[in-house]
Amino acid sequence: MKIKLALLGSLSIISFSVLAQNPWTLSDCIDYAHANNIQIKRTELQAEVAEVNKLQSVTNLFPDLNGRVYRNYGFGRQVDPFTNEMLENNFINDNYSINSSVALFTGLQNYNNMKSSEYAMLAALQNVEKEKIELTLEIASAYLQILYQQELLGVAESQQEVTSLQVERTAKLVEAGSVARGDLLEIQAQLANENLNVTNSQNQLQFSVLNLVQLLDLDSTEGFQIVTPDTVDPSQFDAFSPVAFVYEEALAYLPHIKSAEYDLLSNEKALLVQKGKNYPTLYLSASIYTGYSDQRALYDAQENPLDYPYNDQFRDNIAQSVAIGLSIPIFNRWEVHNSVSKARIQVEDSRYILEQVKLQLYKNIQQAHNDAVSAREKFKSATEAVNSYRESFHYTEQKFNVGLVNSVEYNIGKNNYIKAESELLQAKYEYVFAVKILDFYRGVPISL
Repeated sequence: MKIKLALLGSLSIISFSVLAQNPWTLSDCIDYAHANNIQIKRTELQAEVAEVNKLQSVTNLFPDLNGRVYRNYGFGRQVDPFTNEMLENNFINDNYSINSSVALFTGLQNYNNMKSSEYAMLAALQNVEKEKIELTLEIASAYLQILYQQELLGVAESQQEVTSLQVERTAKLVEAGSVARGDLLEIQAQLANENLNVTNSQNQLQFSVLNLVQLLDLDSTEGFQIVTPDTVDPSQFDAFSPVAFVYEEALAYLPHIKSAEYDLLSNEKALLVQKGKNYPTLYLSASIYTGYSDQRALYDAQENPLDYPYNDQFRDNIAQSVAIGLSIPIFNRWEVHNSVSKARIQVEDSRYILEQVKLQLYKNIQQAHNDAVSAREKFKSATEAVNSYRESFHYTEQKFNVGLVNSVEYNIGKNNYIKAESELLQAKYEYVFAVKILDFYRGVPISL
């Protein structure tokens, strides 16, 4: 396991060094986070523990086998176990034994415990996938936020450039006496405001980058860049699947549901384990035993004692036994009854958790569907607003250039256009994210 973890760590370092040299795609971010996120690693360790528990529940069905070796020093009046004689003097005897036992029937406790552990392991594996999904959604949201802030900065810089040119043009008109100096001051104030907007947009972009970098658990934002797609076009999304349809697909796909289902199955089997304690236990045991005593002797025909060698005693003292036993529970201070009651409560709680997860999923899909529909309408309205304010501003700009409107009207028209563009960008990314979330519930991977 240590070699495996070391290898994975080396691969992660190599892959990170490669990624650090290039802009990160959304898939790069998701894959890297899945491989390096500490919470995911901890959840994977919990799944490994569940797998070990499952293995132990299987091996519990096997017979055990144990050996025992000990030397006994006797002092004073005692019975020698090999000679059966009462001894007054000190003596030494060695004992060797091998024992094995197997449960023939335990009320199916071992079998049900094995199934309970198996379902618990499957639930733990689903928890790993659940952690990955939740992290994926966070990363996708952070990634889209960077794209949004990049476009918002682009709009701010574009408007800054336009106003800067307008300041130069107005200054020349003031020098020529074509417009009042107050108009120049108004345009310069507008430029100062747009310089501030650029600075604020840059700060917000850096904050968004920092948020994604922290989600990836990277050390610094230095050199970190993301890949900007050629276009993020929400106009490709028209209709959405009905809530009930998405919900049925999510039930079969999302690990949140599967984890809760496996937890319920595991607790149902755990209840049967506790009920099995009410049944008699039938077991079979066998042992082989031998030993040596320094008090044991051989005798010749004249009843004279002879030395009894260690190896000969070890061979001659071998004994075997086989036993079958039945343990019948009669009164156990209500321990089994209370254990069954607690296990039954746990099963009911697991059912409620499963229903709660399903209900929350349905609500989330309802909300995602509503968000997608609302975002679509907001995007359409924002698109129309931008088109209208663009035409209005261009018309005002033309009139301002020929002196038909003053700088105040020009700035109002420009600010309305900037605000409409910002709202369109916000609506655009809200729409994209809402649709991606809705598709994600159907099992469609998030991509741009």
